[in-house]
Amino acid sequence: MHDHFQNNDLFEVGGKKLTSRLFIGTGKYASDRIIPEVCDSSESCVITVALRRVDFNSTTDNVMQHIPPHMQLMPNTSGARTAEEAIRIARLAKAVGCGNWIKIEVITDNRYLLPDGYETVKATEILVQEGFEVFPYINPDLYVARDLVKAGAAAIMPLGAPIGTNRGLRTEEMINILIEEIDIPIIIDAGIGKPSHACQAMEAGADACLVNTAIATSENPILMGKAFAQAINAGRTAFLSGQAVTSKLASMSSPLTGFIR
Repeated sequence: MHDHFQNNDLFEVGGKKLTSRLFIGTGKYASDRIIPEVCDSSESCVITVALRRVDFNSTTDNVMQHIPPHMQLMPNTSGARTAEEAIRIARLAKAVGCGNWIKIEVITDNRYLLPDGYETVKATEILVQEGFEVFPYINPDLYVARDLVKAGAAAIMPLGAPIGTNRGLRTEEMINILIEEIDIPIIIDAGIGKPSHACQAMEAGADACLVNTAIATSENPILMGKAFAQAINAGRTAFLSGQAVTSKLASMSSPLTGFIR
């Protein structure tokens, strides 16, 4: 049943068909050696990696050595403070063989690490023209999202809460507006701290979630990866099922007539 459901609900994004709607990361693990097992337990097909962490001259302790070959790489431009820096990192990632997917992160705010929408749109416009599948990380701002759609982004990646905080969907109302108004995939990125948060996002109609800190810094990342896989599937199934409407008044589950005398 699980396989049947997955195969009939493939996620098409960036020119790929994915069997999982859970994206994972490579940061913050106590050891990168655990990454293959997390890829397996989480059933994820996509993994993001900060290019600044990759030492292509090193034959040991290179995070790329621990990423299984079947995973779709999503290099990110972590560390970029301008569109120009993000573009340079994206071109470098492609040149060293990381493919044409790129997650754009442009952050100039050192305290809350909030993304710069204006610079993100600029970088996206140029990189799309160069043949990249661009996944921009943004605040859940409708106008920035619309500009990114016009620019040709593959998806929109709004934050649920500031990156690494594990606080959940603090921007839920704004995310719901994006889900309603934007016609390309919405991938919730940053702030998801529990499987229940991911389930909540998927129930609301998000297309996927990217989870790194909550898995990598848990006591058992392999088991937590599995928990997130189950939560993503549960939320997606609930969304597809057409959920019951809510009401302020109580309503009997069973009729008040026809009692046995």
